Amino acid sequence: MHGIDISRRMFLSVSAAGLATAAARTAFSQKKAVQTPNLVWHDVQEWGVEGKGWTDTESFYDRLPTRAKGVVPQSVWGLSKHSAGMLVHFNTDADQIWVDHTVTSPNLARPNIDAIAMSGLDLYAKDPSGNWKWLNVTRPSKQAMKVAIVSGLPVAERSCQMYLPLYNGTASLKIGVPEGRSFTPVAPRKEKPIIFYGTSITQGASASRAGMPHPAILGRRLNRPVINLGFSGSGKMEKEVGQFLAELDPAVFVIDCLPNMMGPQVEERAAPLVRQLRAARPETPVVLVEDRTYPNAEFFPSTQQRQTASRAALRKAFETLQQEGVKKLWYLPGETLLGDDREDTADGSHPSDLGFWRHANAFEPVLKEALAAT
Repeated sequence: MHGIDISRRMFLSVSAAGLATAAARTAFSQKKAVQTPNLVWHDVQEWGVEGKGWTDTESFYDRLPTRAKGVVPQSVWGLSKHSAGMLVHFNTDADQIWVDHTVTSPNLARPNIDAIAMSGLDLYAKDPSGNWKWLNVTRPSKQAMKVAIVSGLPVAERSCQMYLPLYNGTASLKIGVPEGRSFTPVAPRKEKPIIFYGTSITQGASASRAGMPHPAILGRRLNRPVINLGFSGSGKMEKEVGQFLAELDPAVFVIDCLPNMMGPQVEERAAPLVRQLRAARPETPVVLVEDRTYPNAEFFPSTQQRQTASRAALRKAFETLQQEGVKKLWYLPGETLLGDDREDTADGSHPSDLGFWRHANAFEPVLKEALAAT
């Protein structure tokens, strides 16, 4: 009987503790709700995103114009609905920055890219020296989220830029700051952008967040707008895509499609694509990029043979174009894109953040040369 009393007292004690914990949680939740500031919201569509090549798009955050539908391969068209490479600029002195963000697909993550990179927002701010420094990300758990992307900042005027999702579309985006805090929209820069045309690697797989693919890193380093036209599994130098590339007037074209192409395709399409761009933009530099070396290629002769063939075909196209008198043409070998340690991919193919950092290191001197020639 005594044992039963002890058990009963223990049960009552645990139950009381549980109720107290639940009550505390409810009180904390209510306290948080009360402390949520009155927010003033700003719709990004009112001042625009950087990294968008066309204004005549089916949806505001699309990467290709409506005219491309039914012209480019269907896979390219579908991926053009992803907002990879786009970013928004603004200035604020707010101690909190909120976002009201809805993505177009409820599929927030993939096996080789997590929800933060695939569907999240990535926020940077300038430090006192004028360098972009990372602030925070959203952590998507549902298709529509209204959250503080950062809080607890000192009240001080700062320049911010926010990258949009890499592998999801953006249906709507508003930025909120507490009432009484300043907020100044900053229009997209007018300088000619660097255009990256390529594959899933260019689009951003498998970066940890939207600001970490090499096109974004290089945009910050070179202080240039960037247009990301990476199409996962689909960047294959098609002339139908080339005709839309040729409509744009960038500082540099970067052609980085070899990871998705075999030697015969490269031989057939590489030189014609450059000629197509040259016909529209005679003076715009073009950078041809080999594919990165797979980290396990030395164990698989067929992989080595494939890369050897595609690289040889690209090199042949480059030399042919030079013989034809094509100027302002650069070539970036694939062996330089990743490290000798081979420890810089997420899945044996797509770079990790370290791999993207190394990509940026390889691209930077070539792009500086090309930009100097414009």
